[in-house]
Amino acid sequence: MLARDDAVRVLEQVTDPEIPVLTIADLGVLRDVVVADDGAVRVDITPTYSGCPAMDEITADVRGALLAAGAPAVDVRIVLDPAWTTDWLSADGRRKLAEYGIAPPGPRAAGGPVPLELGYRPGLGPGVAPACPRCGGTDTEELARFASTACKSLWRCLTCREPFDHFKEF
Repeated sequence: MLARDDAVRVLEQVTDPEIPVLTIADLGVLRDVVVADDGAVRVDITPTYSGCPAMDEITADVRGALLAAGAPAVDVRIVLDPAWTTDWLSADGRRKLAEYGIAPPGPRAAGGPVPLELGYRPGLGPGVAPACPRCGGTDTEELARFASTACKSLWRCLTCREPFDHFKEF
């Protein structure tokens, strides 16, 4: 039978299928782990946004990892309240995003709005201007509000001219 700490350690190794350098713990998707007296494990996970297509695969990966580690039964629950926020990303997760070439979201003021750098971008209007994860340049422009996944937007650095994804603030 798995102890709760052992189950958590197993789950901290489960990676996000869309951004494989991040674990579900790095993302803050892993919300709670409860081990019952009979050894059955209940795991609560919260999607990064409602309707996230990765949740089916994450659910299967969570179940498979725990069963392989010896859990007799696993119940994975999708919890939508409270809604996921980029505040739940770990510092290590933010670092991993940048190293992977995805600009991490900026910090949010506690209980307040997402800080924005206001400025006009032709055709795009005001918005967040993330630093380039490749060269660190801050002269960047948004090319598309949605990138390879709905939780990212596509940007280009005007210094090194390279495109990059930016993990959106929620």
